[in-house]
Amino acid sequence: MDMLMGEQIAAAGLTDWRKLAQGLHARYLVADFGSAARFVAAVGDAGDELGHHPGVSIGDGFVDLRLVTDDAVYREDDGTEHVIEWVTQQDVELARRITGIAAAHGLDADPTSVSMIELGLDTSRSATIAPVWAALLTGNAEAQGRGTPSDEIRDATGRVPNLWFGDADDNEPARQRFHVEVYVAPEVVEQRVAAAVAAGGTVVDDSNAPGLTVIADHDGNTGIICADLSAATPW
Repeated sequence: MDMLMGEQIAAAGLTDWRKLAQGLHARYLVADFGSAARFVAAVGDAGDELGHHPGVSIGDGFVDLRLVTDDAVYREDDGTEHVIEWVTQQDVELARRITGIAAAHGLDADPTSVSMIELGLDTSRSATIAPVWAALLTGNAEAQGRGTPSDEIRDATGRVPNLWFGDADDNEPARQRFHVEVYVAPEVVEQRVAAAVAAGGTVVDDSNAPGLTVIADHDGNTGIICADLSAATPW
């Protein structure tokens, strides 16, 4: 099934959901574990009908859901096809059904609270070092390049954050090459940046804001606040 571009996801009008990194994410607020279990069971039934299911996490007062297709098709301009993890039409359809199920259960969505962490490592030798990180993070060599045409490390169980590799020039002066990327809903980027600054952080690069804002701590270590604006709908 073909991957959906950001504007296609935005056009779907999924008000309860936000696209973070590769997938769609939602949080629904629940009164207790029983309410969460009944909601998840209903979501499971809907997934059975479509032959597709979300990742689910139940916490204290909430249910988190993630939708992504493991075998989405990405086509390069020359027609070369890659099988990747990404949002497809089946994710959009199931997201709509889940929204309806949540409404039927009297649950409120809390889309601004969703977030996702990824790790970034700048290197000029991703193919060389990726096997080490695949083994270290997941213990599974197949995690290298899973769901991506690159060397990115992705744990099939979702227990550890994805690790992607950025470009680096070995001739550059020594600098921080590892950083954390925090994906948030687009409408809370400004709030998150302000909170980091209020805590003593410094904005060192906002040239690509609000999609990417680089924040440094007191020691100069950097992290990036990220938002997928291509799939954003008015809020």
